[in-house]
Amino acid sequence: MKYYIISGEASGDLHGSKLIEALKEKDKKAQIRCWGGDLMKKAGGELVKHFNELAFMGFWEVITNLEAIIRNIKFCKKNILEFDPDVIIYIDYPGFNLRISKWAKKQGFKNHFYISPQVWAWKENRVHQMKKNLDALYVILPFEKEFFEIKHQFSVEFVGHPLLDRVMHSEKNSRFLIKNKISNTKSIVALLPGSRKQEIKKMLPTFISVAERFPKFEFIIAGAPGIDPKYYDSFLKNKYIKVVHNQTHNLLTNARAALVSSGTATLETALLNVPQVVCYRSSFLSYQIAKRLVKLEFISLVNLVLKREVVKELIQNSFTTNKVCKHLDFILSDRGQKQLKMDYKTLRSILGNGGASKKTATLIHNAIK
Repeated sequence: MKYYIISGEASGDLHGSKLIEALKEKDKKAQIRCWGGDLMKKAGGELVKHFNELAFMGFWEVITNLEAIIRNIKFCKKNILEFDPDVIIYIDYPGFNLRISKWAKKQGFKNHFYISPQVWAWKENRVHQMKKNLDALYVILPFEKEFFEIKHQFSVEFVGHPLLDRVMHSEKNSRFLIKNKISNTKSIVALLPGSRKQEIKKMLPTFISVAERFPKFEFIIAGAPGIDPKYYDSFLKNKYIKVVHNQTHNLLTNARAALVSSGTATLETALLNVPQVVCYRSSFLSYQIAKRLVKLEFISLVNLVLKREVVKELIQNSFTTNKVCKHLDFILSDRGQKQLKMDYKTLRSILGNGGASKKTATLIHNAIK
């Protein structure tokens, strides 16, 4: 069988790589062409476009990069026609993927969507388009199944969250400390400023200023895949803060706490049992637009799944050095650690028992066989 997979972000690259592994296990003759990153390529996909060329974040940023986006859409359609896949698998990245799925449906291709667009947050009118153009939708959050099936009469498959497989058997790894020449005399605070340059630019300076107020702790930055190490150096200058690249998982397993830019990383941090403060800042215009369109009470997946503020969220003007320091101080305390870890235990019980990639691969393969 021939599979064409489209993802456009670092998290999609991670989940896409696990899906490719599962598809290859299910279908020994699988031919897979993909848009993603290094992980999907390593898993055995033929990489067509790297997400570094695709990841435009925020309303204003999308508008200013429209020419590149249109060029990518045209290239994608041409490449799909050349490859002629048995199925196209879309992983999140809705602005691009829903546009391609509409076109692909008219061409007679099978459309399967893994990790649903967050239409329950905004642009709910997209559900009509999804029902019309998708042959199958695989959701990873329990409340999504209820949203689609009860509110919109759209039958979907709940496969569980793919991060569960990644974290299920994780434990502290002392080799990580030795490899990166990190002292074990100080507790580690992990800094996750995001996976795109524009995110890092907005987040990292404040993270660095917070680190300077906690000299008894070792602050370490999780370098994002595809970001040149020199880019971090331009912010750090002579600051004594290490950057570790492509080792976010191992960094978190060794951390006592974390400062995390919103996104999938908030959920991974929680599932690894690391107390966190969720932080986010975008451009002024993007924030003003989002504030008027997004219907959510929270931005972190942890709080959305648990339907209450479990982890503190500091957004836009609330994302200041003083406020981050205050909440970091709490989660570093024994009381803060105990409180968050109890809530994380509840979170795990809600998200299922793992196996999302294998379940999804089986459903896709059986559907097109």
